[in-house]
Amino acid sequence: MLKYFAAFEVFFEENLSKLFLHFKSYSLTPDIYLMDWIFTLYSKSLPLDLACRVWDVFCRDGEEFLFRTGLGILRLYEDILLQMDFIHIAQFLTKLPEDITSEKLFSCIAAIQMQNSTKKWTQVFASVMKDIKEGEKNSSPALKS
Repeated sequence: MLKYFAAFEVFFEENLSKLFLHFKSYSLTPDIYLMDWIFTLYSKSLPLDLACRVWDVFCRDGEEFLFRTGLGILRLYEDILLQMDFIHIAQFLTKLPEDITSEKLFSCIAAIQMQNSTKKWTQVFASVMKDIKEGEKNSSPALKS
């Protein structure tokens, strides 16, 4: 999951730089909210009708859409989240407002660009995986001897 979080943060910073810096200032990392969202496919944090729409698109588009959805949620509530501190952000993101509309959410999801410079989600994720594997090789005691 840490590899997914690292790739997510690349697009978080690219799409929502102000909110990204706000989260960083509180050391609020994606594992605090994103793990719950992804593991439950948003069924715990979104109203069921919205979660079902997310599932439909996830089945069609694949895992990238789950991360686009996360960024779409952050975009939708960016102004509110920028006014909150760590504990209130964590609480808010655990259970999102029930009055969230599919039109607003999917509009925010559509506005998310899953391309960093010239790399798409799959390329960024592959790059993160490669960097981590090379780091593991370089730090492995067995390989140093």
